[in-house]
Amino acid sequence: MFLAKTPAVLRLLMPQYLWKGPTDKRTIYLTFDDGPIPEVTPQVLEILRNYGAKATFFCVGDNVHKHPDIFRQLTDNGHAVGNHTYHHLNGWKTPDTDYLNDVERCREVLPSRLFRPPYGRMSRSQASVLRRNYKIVMWDVLSGDYSPDISPEKCLSNITENAGPGSIIVMHDSLKARKNLLFALPRVLEHYASAGFSFEIIRE
Repeated sequence: MFLAKTPAVLRLLMPQYLWKGPTDKRTIYLTFDDGPIPEVTPQVLEILRNYGAKATFFCVGDNVHKHPDIFRQLTDNGHAVGNHTYHHLNGWKTPDTDYLNDVERCREVLPSRLFRPPYGRMSRSQASVLRRNYKIVMWDVLSGDYSPDISPEKCLSNITENAGPGSIIVMHDSLKARKNLLFALPRVLEHYASAGFSFEIIRE
């Protein structure tokens, strides 16, 4: 179970994280977690290219190591990249030293000052250390594309019913999200582009 829209009270309680972009422009910030992988990421890049859209990819370091050519396509196409740990660790279940070392191992293959914790979970002590060197990016809207319990249509409506100016939207370029992602992404781009929105990267 998950909330498609991040509660405003959560953003107020943790203002040190980036939950949303500026709301004075018709801008959407698409983000993709867990790649890059050859089965999905190139298809995402093609769809984005068709709409002239830019996005931010929070990459798992091990996937960057395995698929350097696909990772290079992200930056070559003008997209931003961010650190998503090397092994996709859950900070709540990982000792601080192990977690922080894993983040730094990811930084060795992916030099970026953007960081998103897998599952959105990290301890206060982990976050306190990471904030010294990273902009911690959370989200405003969660598509739920990874969930086997929702349909592609529901994935789409999770976004279109909740995202607006400045929204940071989470999708996943992963195998388990592929069906919902590839259905929803072009329709999201069409929906917001027709309403005059642009799609931009999150900057360091």
